[in-house]
Amino acid sequence: MSTASQTPRSSHREDWRPDWSNLVKEMFLRLAPRAMSRNPVMAVVGVGTLVCGLYTALAATQGKNLVFSLAVTLVLLATLLFANGAEALAESRGKAHAGSLRATRGQLKARKQEKDGSETMVAADTLRRGNYVRVIAGELIPADGEIIEGAGSINESAVTGESAPVLRESGTDNSGVSAGTKLLSDELVIEVSVNPGESLLDRMIALVEGANRQKTPSELALSVLITTLTLIFLIVVVTLVPMAEFVGITPSPVMLVALLVCLIPTTIGGLLPAIGIAGMERAMRANLIAKSGKAVEIAGSIDTLLLDKTGTITLGDRQATEFTPCDNVPNDRLRDIAFLCSLDDPTPEGKSIVNLARDKGAALSLDNRATFIPFSASTRLSGIDSPDGRQLRKGATNAIATFVQEQGGHVPASYQRLIERISRDGATPLAVAENDQLLGIIALSDVIKDGIAERFAQLHEIGVKTVMITGDNPITAAAIAAEAGVDDYVAEATPERKLEIIRKEQASGRLVAMMGDGTNDAPALAQADLGLAMNSGTQAAREAGNMVDLDSDPGKLLSAVEIGKQLLITRGALTTFSLANDIAKYFVILPALFAANIPALQALNVLELHSPQTAVLSAVIFNALVIPALVPFALRGVRFNVSSATELLRRNLLIYGLGGILLPFPAIKLLDMLMASFY
Repeated sequence: MSTASQTPRSSHREDWRPDWSNLVKEMFLRLAPRAMSRNPVMAVVGVGTLVCGLYTALAATQGKNLVFSLAVTLVLLATLLFANGAEALAESRGKAHAGSLRATRGQLKARKQEKDGSETMVAADTLRRGNYVRVIAGELIPADGEIIEGAGSINESAVTGESAPVLRESGTDNSGVSAGTKLLSDELVIEVSVNPGESLLDRMIALVEGANRQKTPSELALSVLITTLTLIFLIVVVTLVPMAEFVGITPSPVMLVALLVCLIPTTIGGLLPAIGIAGMERAMRANLIAKSGKAVEIAGSIDTLLLDKTGTITLGDRQATEFTPCDNVPNDRLRDIAFLCSLDDPTPEGKSIVNLARDKGAALSLDNRATFIPFSASTRLSGIDSPDGRQLRKGATNAIATFVQEQGGHVPASYQRLIERISRDGATPLAVAENDQLLGIIALSDVIKDGIAERFAQLHEIGVKTVMITGDNPITAAAIAAEAGVDDYVAEATPERKLEIIRKEQASGRLVAMMGDGTNDAPALAQADLGLAMNSGTQAAREAGNMVDLDSDPGKLLSAVEIGKQLLITRGALTTFSLANDIAKYFVILPALFAANIPALQALNVLELHSPQTAVLSAVIFNALVIPALVPFALRGVRFNVSSATELLRRNLLIYGLGGILLPFPAIKLLDMLMASFY
């Protein structure tokens, strides 16, 4: 069964509209005690609503305070529904995306290769880690894995939302593929690297549905704060009872519950889950897959960013751009020897040398009796041994120099000058030798990705230090670092060195982000506070990171930082507004309650509210209406502008703090005037 007719789908870039009938259903389903218990503040509101409901039923039989009790009960119920609706609305955008992803996953079939060499067509969800599958042009890739044979152009729009094809090839750091993407050309053999339910597609579905969303550290801290405030105001309201009775007032349970709900931080309590879910959903729309809300939050707080050079800052496939011979060596001879050394070299660099040599006129053929010497990490050389006894080698500059000297030759004086000149230009020098003669240098240029310098400048502006880590020599690293605009660089770095740098930064109290795409980056990605893996990279890198960039764009960290900061700023702004609201409502309601019995408090009743009943009912209605009014704000988030922490605090206090204090006065007065017509 062929899957060639299947078309990848993507919904997260499409216009989204809520399903109102399902949203209303969710609002009532979340009234269940188990669901309410996850939010202590709204749980208190829920208990208060139940108490008011029981008292209303009692009032109906006695005919006392029925209208007031019923009105308060209904408004408190509306408050709960609005808070539930905010959370459900935030999740519904992700669920719409999840439905499309499920449809994509359900279509997947696989050509599983059996041990006897035969192929069997199976459902993709039956594949296990270590299985091999063959994919031909026009088919969807059935599972996350590594290409072990072949190269091809892949449409990743089902995952990234972008239709521009990308090249994936075995034996490179761009060998990772994702389930649901479409092979457009050639044929691949893929080793499955995940079990059912563990793929990137499955993680995306789980993420956007929010089914297992865990609270982030700051969200937990804020939950503790508002829970503590709720307990404090609960004590305050309880102590008001004997005080009221002392001055001749006997408050009803409904009045006390309404007063408590007005004073506790219901606004932030009702919107807190929606803010966290919306932050993760904004990350999804930016093609960033966060494995937890904590990753999004940390992105807004990082101090240092470490970036692997190859494939992250640069395009990753170094291309041969120049043949530079040593003194007294003809250019054609260097070209021809480099060409012969690379004919059987399967690496992208080797292929680019062959292409450059052909462009410059090389037309030799390799003797089929020649022996190809593959590259070795220990020798750092490759080449051929020809039947006539010639040893042709290309490799690292110091390794080639050692090889020539071992053959009895010498290193010319111009050799080091060539290396330094090519390195200063940002290229990687690759030396070529024949027997005991050093012939010259091949320049391998790694192209900087478009717009990367501008992105790093923006990161620097918001206080994030960027450090490029590369295995290149210091001269080449310095040239690329200057071109890319990073703040610092580390050359000749090993995986152990990357870990050492991360731990040193963390020991200094800094939050560290690491970007990478290769298997050798996996330990550093796992150690970093934020490990951002490129989707084009290896499966090991994607599993080690706690965030995956579907676009494989190193500049995307700027988006991750902005989304993280936006999440933190939005949460802080709404918390400031909510607490300021509570203070204002306290000074609005209490004077109205006691002014009739304590004339001295009449001076504080600046709004001259009609009665205690209308004052409390107006405050409760205002309290309920604030939550849906702020839902768009919570989902969209506060706009992030580059500013210091002091400037940010000042803006929060002036806009959200002052606004939170002033808004309740005219709003409650207006509602009181409306309520007065019913009393």
